[in-house]
Amino acid sequence: MFRVAADSLEAYLAFDPGRTADLEQLHAVMRKTAPSLKRHFHEGTPAGDAGMRMNMIGYGEFRYAIKSGKTAAWPVIGVALQKNYISVYVAVTRGGKPLVSCYAGKLGELRAGGNNFSFAAFDDLKAPAVAALFAEAADIFKADRENPVRYMQGS
Repeated sequence: MFRVAADSLEAYLAFDPGRTADLEQLHAVMRKTAPSLKRHFHEGTPAGDAGMRMNMIGYGEFRYAIKSGKTAAWPVIGVALQKNYISVYVAVTRGGKPLVSCYAGKLGELRAGGNNFSFAAFDDLKAPAVAALFAEAADIFKADRENPVRYMQGS
């Protein structure tokens, strides 16, 4: 698995200088279309706890129960550097289906699966479709804060 050695938002953004501009352009779309989802550094789940260990840029946050009975935090929308692309994870559903699946093939994405999509460069994306996805995710989360909890808990 590709690991980003960062312990803050600033360090994450600086980790791969060649892709910092792509992250900032994506952030500009997020800031304009979903300003209620505040950007932060998501550290991932600590070792020894169930959950995703990868760190990423998070937008908004919710908590959900894990099998141990503890709770874990996860971003409503997460953005993660991968070796050859950038992945965007959206933990929101529409009508019980992952929201990203409603936009698959319309985003200019390199690939899409489940509730995520990937791209190599921001310029490859269809910014209006990405903006619509982010705005809809924020609206759904604002109206139903338990939506991503149900998605993460598989119910």
